[in-house]
Amino acid sequence: MEKQQTFLVIQTAFIGDVILTTALIEKLHQFYPEASIDFLLRKGNETLLQNHPHLREVIVFDKKKKYRNLFLLIKKIRASQYDFVINVQRFATTGIMVMLSKGKVRIGFDKNPLSVFNTKIIRHEVGAIHEVDRNQKLIESLTDSSSAKPRLYPSPSAFERIKIYQIGNYYCIAPTSVWFTKQWPVEKWIELIQSVVNKVDKIYLLGAQSDHSTCERIRAESKISKVINLSGQLSFLESAAIMKGAKMNFVNDSAPMHLASAMNAPVTAIYCSTVPSFGFGPLSDQSFVIATTQKLSCRPCGLHGFKACPQQHFNCAKSISIAQFYTIN
Repeated sequence: MEKQQTFLVIQTAFIGDVILTTALIEKLHQFYPEASIDFLLRKGNETLLQNHPHLREVIVFDKKKKYRNLFLLIKKIRASQYDFVINVQRFATTGIMVMLSKGKVRIGFDKNPLSVFNTKIIRHEVGAIHEVDRNQKLIESLTDSSSAKPRLYPSPSAFERIKIYQIGNYYCIAPTSVWFTKQWPVEKWIELIQSVVNKVDKIYLLGAQSDHSTCERIRAESKISKVINLSGQLSFLESAAIMKGAKMNFVNDSAPMHLASAMNAPVTAIYCSTVPSFGFGPLSDQSFVIATTQKLSCRPCGLHGFKACPQQHFNCAKSISIAQFYTIN
């Protein structure tokens, strides 16, 4: 009897990165439906892949007590003797994991400082290529050159949990970002809400518990009873489930945009300091991109954004007009 093939996919970056890497799970499952696929990620992101139908195990890397936990992880990985270890990350810690993995085939990007220990090194392309296409290069020799779309799988209980909010048509708005220069200003969100409120029955504000105060300010200052602050009340997959049923999801260039893509939910992505050509644009069938129409010599100012506008004017965000949204339902 032929041995079942085993794969380990490693992506220890942030929420959006994990979501986009799920495209590799989809593609591997398509070509190797009987294979066992494991996924290694950083602690805090594991609920994204809860009950994923194509994964055997989600392995969690707790970066607290980093070196002790790294040693334990390497021991676990070595014991599994994977046929294929696929490293999406470009930092040394995951390079060590791969180097010591005992994986028969070890694949990763050339930008990882330990890529020399891989059996297959893939050039990390930059420029006008989407992240899912960039990552697909890692498994192109195992599958083909076309990318799958990222996908998440909220459980039936997650969909049941958000049913109480699905009364009539609604918009979801995820107004925050880790980076100040990737976050459309509060006053702009309020202006948008006031201009679209008559198109739907409810407007839900989404985010983590840490986003609650910002969402509450938007809710209170909009002075519109249809606006409901759900930040901190829903899990990742519950947020994905409610976005799936929305008439439109309005987001920054941040993780909620990728949640929408993974659910093929309608999405309007607002780009302030960054640009879609960095490779992180929306992938839903119904996608819109909103950005300033001004020619700013300072934009884009960085791949990940900054804690404050380097030019101290933030015109890339402030110059986006509400009229740009008028053609979007």
